[in-house]
Amino acid sequence: MSAEAQPSTTPWTDPGLFTVAPGVHRVPLPLPTDGLRAVNVYVVEDGDGLVLIDSGWALAESRQALSAALAALGCGLGDVRHFLVTHVHRDHYTQAVELRRLFGSKVSLGAGEAEAIRVLLAGGRRPFEPQLRQLQASGAGVVLQRLRELGAPRGRPPGWEAPDEWLAPHTEIELSTRTLGVIPTPGHTQGHVVFTDAGNGLLFAGDHVLPHITPSIGFEPVPASLPLGDFLESLRVVRALPDMRLLPAHGPVTASAHTRIDELLAHHDGRLSQCAGAVAAGAGTAYQVACALRWTRRGRHLEELDPLNQMLAVTETRAHLELLAAQGRLTVSWDGEVAVYQQPGAGVRGQ
Repeated sequence: MSAEAQPSTTPWTDPGLFTVAPGVHRVPLPLPTDGLRAVNVYVVEDGDGLVLIDSGWALAESRQALSAALAALGCGLGDVRHFLVTHVHRDHYTQAVELRRLFGSKVSLGAGEAEAIRVLLAGGRRPFEPQLRQLQASGAGVVLQRLRELGAPRGRPPGWEAPDEWLAPHTEIELSTRTLGVIPTPGHTQGHVVFTDAGNGLLFAGDHVLPHITPSIGFEPVPASLPLGDFLESLRVVRALPDMRLLPAHGPVTASAHTRIDELLAHHDGRLSQCAGAVAAGAGTAYQVACALRWTRRGRHLEELDPLNQMLAVTETRAHLELLAAQGRLTVSWDGEVAVYQQPGAGVRGQ
């Protein structure tokens, strides 16, 4: 077992079990993607069993890494009694479903994810179907073509199932040595929740607050009507709580959730201004605005990103433009199937 106070030069993605507080341990599990190479699950000791916050992706290498980490506590996968899952994305949820089949663990998920689970279980939809529609409405035909050239993306993993329990907002979960609060934080997904351990000053933040990156907005089977507005309001809700240590799903543990929330709010405020500025300079569609912006910490142009990240960039830009329109800072008209944004009082484009 390793202490979380590891040297700053040690990558947070390194495998192992890292103690972040008495009875609470961080376990990074591998992901099959270049961008996010690991997801943190948090192991909470609870009497003679374990509770896990998030579970990882249902992959053989992830299960092996989790088993090896739990062995450092003298435990096995069968000692996990309960999975508390922050949201429905497969790198958080699917391993919980798989391990429930094997060991009978209980799986709990935020009630706001019920519609997403229903759609996933129904099947019959193309992967990324809502996002592909958004690209069409964004005038991003170039991105759509690049995605087609990649071939069909990996479909949903087999065996999606509903949880044992839908977590109602503001539920309190009593464990042997702590009480966890369930705080709804829609935005990243509609049913995202964070778990607070107020008595020990810990925030299990899932993908709601990440220390190094901004989480994607509304990338889910059933997107919300105004996901960025939901996300910013959720940040304010958590910011109004007492400050806690940030235990994120991707990235290292940091001392202050408030500090990072303030940075995220400032980032999106700046991004909204940049989007409005791009429209004032002549960009009309979400694709055109995305081309005018810079992406990643390296300040890349949209065309420098791979097709999947181009999709994320354009749909995120669209979310910002939709919020600006809802705030009355922009207006929107339609040129066929494509939304065209403009400053209030400007002539209608594309008609």
